[in-house]
Amino acid sequence: MVKIAAEQIDPQKSYRQLRKSSAGSVLLHFAVVKADGGSGQISSAVEYCAQPGAEAELGRIITILHERWPLNDVCLQRRIGRLEVGEIISLVGVCAEASADSFAACQLGLELLKKMKTIDKREVFTDT
Repeated sequence: MVKIAAEQIDPQKSYRQLRKSSAGSVLLHFAVVKADGGSGQISSAVEYCAQPGAEAELGRIITILHERWPLNDVCLQRRIGRLEVGEIISLVGVCAEASADSFAACQLGLELLKKMKTIDKREVFTDT
């Protein structure tokens, strides 16, 4: 499943969509907006904008994960718009029979999600 939207990511709904009766592992990783964006300044929010092709890029990530591990399902979600500190930015969800496969796929999925070229990010800093 691939989704790019301004609406909040619902953890319970995401879990229900991913779980399978044959799977022994469902792993959900949520990235959240943090106040320290690494630039030395304090962020109050982050703004994300999706460029054309963003959903296709997410789809390619899912294909890569399925090619490397025996996964039951993968869910990648990205939020767009203005997100405040503490809000969920993205979800990498993986369902597999084995937990080792879930963890490995989730880690690579997260790395690839961070490198997306079709999502623009702009930090909003507090005035201090």
